[in-house]
Amino acid sequence: MTDRADLYADAFAAVIAAEGLANETTDELFRFARVLEGNEELRTALTDPHIPAARRQQIVEDLLSGKASDTTTALVSMVVGTGRARDLPTIVDRLLTLAANRSDRRIAEVRSAVELSDEQKRRLAESLRASTGQDVDVVVVVDPTVMGGIVTQIGDTVIDGSVRSRLAQLRESF
Repeated sequence: MTDRADLYADAFAAVIAAEGLANETTDELFRFARVLEGNEELRTALTDPHIPAARRQQIVEDLLSGKASDTTTALVSMVVGTGRARDLPTIVDRLLTLAANRSDRRIAEVRSAVELSDEQKRRLAESLRASTGQDVDVVVVVDPTVMGGIVTQIGDTVIDGSVRSRLAQLRESF
């Protein structure tokens, strides 16, 4: 799958570059891939070989209609139509890494209980750039288990600024 994921990621990157919506599209693809990973029912529906490809693609179009760009919808639909829906998270991860490497940037996966505004993402990216010395692209995953604050992962480094983590630290100190 590694070579195939790289080929898909390259193709995605070419389409996204041609459309000129890099940040928006990669963010939407990232979110959909995480939803697919976390939702067994959706994953089963999109990977079931007994469901015709056209029906699986219609499910994608129904889910993303009005919530994602046409480019994102088309890319996800294409992967689902070719029977590679299970590989979508890996493809998107490779796409993000490829895009970051091409622009000498790092990807910061941020988990937050609520969606972050564009201004909050911008300030967070600036802060992370100051601490890492590299430009950082922030992708946000809404995760209600965070409770409050954020958990940021850049490569192997995790910065846990969540309320849950702070409460655990307080418990340990008592």
